[in-house]
Amino acid sequence: MSVPKFTTLGCRLNAYETEAMKALAEEAGVSNAVVVNTCAVTSEAVRKARQEIRRLRRENPGAHLIVTGCAAQTEPETFAAMAEVDSVIGNTEKMTPDTWKGMAAGMAGDFIGETEKVQVDDIMSVTETAGHLIDGFGTRARAYVQVQNGCDHRCTFCIIPYGRGNSRSVPAGVIVDQIKRLVQKGYNEIVLTGVDLTSWGADLPGTPRLGDLVMRILRLVPDLPRLRISSIDSIEADDNLMLAIATEQRLMPHLHLSLQHGDDLILKRMKRRHLRDDAIAFCEEARRLRPDMTFGADIIAGFPTETEAQFDNSLRLVSECDLTWLHVFPYSPRPGTPAARMPQVDGRAIKARAAALRAAGDKQVRKHLEAQVGQSHDILMEGPNRGRTRQFAEVVFDTDHTAGEMLTARISGHDKSCLIAA
Repeated sequence: MSVPKFTTLGCRLNAYETEAMKALAEEAGVSNAVVVNTCAVTSEAVRKARQEIRRLRRENPGAHLIVTGCAAQTEPETFAAMAEVDSVIGNTEKMTPDTWKGMAAGMAGDFIGETEKVQVDDIMSVTETAGHLIDGFGTRARAYVQVQNGCDHRCTFCIIPYGRGNSRSVPAGVIVDQIKRLVQKGYNEIVLTGVDLTSWGADLPGTPRLGDLVMRILRLVPDLPRLRISSIDSIEADDNLMLAIATEQRLMPHLHLSLQHGDDLILKRMKRRHLRDDAIAFCEEARRLRPDMTFGADIIAGFPTETEAQFDNSLRLVSECDLTWLHVFPYSPRPGTPAARMPQVDGRAIKARAAALRAAGDKQVRKHLEAQVGQSHDILMEGPNRGRTRQFAEVVFDTDHTAGEMLTARISGHDKSCLIAA
């Protein structure tokens, strides 16, 4: 009996859910299967999923090939039509023990014909998370804990709410208990993850906010050395989150912001909830509260109707917010989204604008790295000779250390992408 093989595409939440699926499939007795957990964030992500499925089928000709994840949820018919695919299961179904028990029984021939090829229900009817299934996942360096899933917003470019459903939160008590267990296992850093983190708590009794959760974790898990937040919508940052930024040194001084653009009209057409000045004001305030704060950001290049002047507003936002770690997305239309019906920007212009944003991001990285030379940093080791600072800069050592170890080292230089420890 061969254990199932899993391939994960896309975000950290997908990786978290893959770990849960591994446990569910093993418990159900699924064997000789290949599972692809897909991403749907861009058209390119869907194309890569199809490419990966074909590759895996060639390498595993006799296996039962299962496709799940956001692309399977939003485009089940696309994957069901592929000759390489045996089963398509949705984002809710993949986290349900009965799905995997039924899969195992069907593969064993116990009830041939009763296991449908496509098992994808209405994601919008889901009201609970599956955050209780595993105690996070990660390397020896850090563990990721799902605190929230889904999104209530409807940005005009985004298909993700239709793959993940509406926002729902894991109760604070469940999260705290998970983190306590992970710390007891030796993890020195916990990363809170979700689809729309700053919406956490809106569906819970008393409607707590993300800042309340952060303060509660730090208070109730005093032996947790590092707490990190994966990504936030800055316009929804609450007072307690700002208080934690200002007063809690165990909260890492690194925030990844969902900014998407730097022009007010484009932000309006995206149906975002902030304006350009809001983003600048947030970064200024967070850095005032925490001078060592660094920012990453998601920015889309070539959104429909974007002019050169509007793109220039995005480009200038990189320096005006002093962003360091950029995730640049060349816009690609997602069928079923309002933006796909808007006047599109020429593909060559999109490519050039994305390149300009990436070049600006590289310049910002070099600027940040240069500023660290000669300073001492607390570093969490990710492998024998690589670790991360509190601001998430990568550090390279010429001697080996233990993954998960925390140490202090002086920075002697950089190679334009990584810091070099003395």
